[in-house]
Amino acid sequence: MATLFSPLLALAQQAPAAPQAASAGAARNLVAAPAKLRLRPAPAPETEVWAFDGAPPGPVLKVKQGETLRLNLQNRTDKPLSLHWHGLRADHAMDGVGGFSQEPVPPGGQFEYRLTPPDSGTFLYRPMLLGGSSEPAGRGLSGLLIVEEKEPPAVDLDLPALIGDWLLGDDQKLLPFAADGQDGAAAGRLGSWLTVNGKPPPLPVKLPPGARVRLRLANACNARIMRLRFDEMKAFVAAVDGQPTETFEPVRGQLPFAPGTRYDVIFDMPETVGAAASVTALIGPGVPLVRFVSEGTAKAARPAIAAMPLNPALPAAVRLQDARRSEMIIEGGAKVTPENKLDLTGLDLAKPWTVNGGQGDPKGKALFSVRRGSPVVIGITNKTAFLQPFHVHGHCFRLLHPLDDGWEPYFLDTVQIPEGKRLHIAFVADNPGRWLISSTVLERFDRGLWSWFEVT
Repeated sequence: MATLFSPLLALAQQAPAAPQAASAGAARNLVAAPAKLRLRPAPAPETEVWAFDGAPPGPVLKVKQGETLRLNLQNRTDKPLSLHWHGLRADHAMDGVGGFSQEPVPPGGQFEYRLTPPDSGTFLYRPMLLGGSSEPAGRGLSGLLIVEEKEPPAVDLDLPALIGDWLLGDDQKLLPFAADGQDGAAAGRLGSWLTVNGKPPPLPVKLPPGARVRLRLANACNARIMRLRFDEMKAFVAAVDGQPTETFEPVRGQLPFAPGTRYDVIFDMPETVGAAASVTALIGPGVPLVRFVSEGTAKAARPAIAAMPLNPALPAAVRLQDARRSEMIIEGGAKVTPENKLDLTGLDLAKPWTVNGGQGDPKGKALFSVRRGSPVVIGITNKTAFLQPFHVHGHCFRLLHPLDDGWEPYFLDTVQIPEGKRLHIAFVADNPGRWLISSTVLERFDRGLWSWFEVT
């Protein structure tokens, strides 16, 4: 099998694809169909993949905050499809979970999404349908949606960077998607090759010394949970999961990066011509994802990097004393032996995980039901042998401190619960409808690792 950790070849400069503005009037077609892409550097052959509009990742869609984006998804693959707008606090009927919030789009069918984003920020779109998310995502169907601020920060380059993970054989073909369920009972479909914006890493970017960059990082992998390291740059996190925050520097220059997670990072290029800075995935010896090199005439000095305005639509505080409290206990999955091998003994591979003793069921009992505007606290206990990233649909939440005496100074829509640990999240349930709380590891989601709640 091809390995992710083989030496990275030198690449020519590649400019990122320009984002595509979406009209607020007529619907824009978004066509999902088979395509070919050279995932590894030439002379490696092309790989048969699935793509939106001909080349993965999908187009970077742009819309202004408060405008309506109309997208006509046309499914020209041989599998059902629906698209979840990860992190978008949209209408529940447009959340895009096939079999839950909408009927899946059959092969040859189409569906029009109408999205009116209440928040600006960086959002991810990826396939999501009950029991069938892993394969279309693993074949390449994902993309970014950027909702523009009314007054964006002044930068010289606004660069989207969508990280994908591909499981390739030595012939550069995608390896078969497991039918036995073992991937879904363990870490998920871990690839052997990363790409950045559909291209081999590192993505090379050349800018003048002192140029200011806004880097939008998004993890579109099926299952790859990693950490990011920022080398030779003074990076400031300006937004987490699409929501602005008071700027902060990553602790030890690193950030956790699970599927579905997004960061907006702002930094200035090195002042010395020829100096380089990079973002590296901490996998094995490290995989450089984006490499910035200073060249040309230096830019004039800018003011210090400042925080973007906080989202006024999100609550400044959550009244924990009045909160509806609920519990999620995650159990099951493969065991890990002392030799670091998987033990699947006695495990039902069709239903390897449980949430509060059962699997996700759209016709089952809701985790809870609350009136609109109610504060909610959810305790999530991970009794499995694996790190568990979970995503709350239609809402943003705070990660509480261990004693419920405060919260982290940023909003999230995706959280990682370490194995054997219990975390609490809190939010105001202000978006009416039925909403999932789901694993962002798509193989686990396909095996029922999710629950749902209702806001009336």
